[in-house]
Amino acid sequence: MLICFSYRIRLKSYVMVRKMVKKIVEIDELDFKILELLQEDGRLTFLEIAKRLKLNESTIRKRVQALKEQRIIKRFTVEIDPAKIGLNTVAIVGIDVDPPKLLEVSQTLCEFKEIRNVATSTGDHMIMTEMWARDGRELTKIISEKIGVIDGIKKICPAIILEKLKG
Repeated sequence: MLICFSYRIRLKSYVMVRKMVKKIVEIDELDFKILELLQEDGRLTFLEIAKRLKLNESTIRKRVQALKEQRIIKRFTVEIDPAKIGLNTVAIVGIDVDPPKLLEVSQTLCEFKEIRNVATSTGDHMIMTEMWARDGRELTKIISEKIGVIDGIKKICPAIILEKLKG
């Protein structure tokens, strides 16, 4: 009886772990080449990619569609230079919160238009954000009047980016 019970616990644990583990999708060299080209220029047409890789357009279209369905390609987007639209201060801001409030605070931060990226993390800070502002004064106002008043926040550590070299 004990062996049977133990087996059921292990089987149940295995099933639970399998449900929690994200499926890793295997892709081949061609998929990597397509992804590389799209990362360089997301506006490339399937025909342009096909010409560069010496393949049929339909092959590229099917591959890109499969990469989208597998959520390897999440979306196509535009990269903005914040300084060119008057947002001259970019900061990486580490935020520490009361642990029970981590997800709630993270979701609240996602609602602010000035915050471009939000990630929970390990290391020096529990939440890392990227903020764009017109200048240091506006960044200070955002931090003190919008972020600092959120329930559960314990510490805010901004670091202004001097120059972005990659990414």
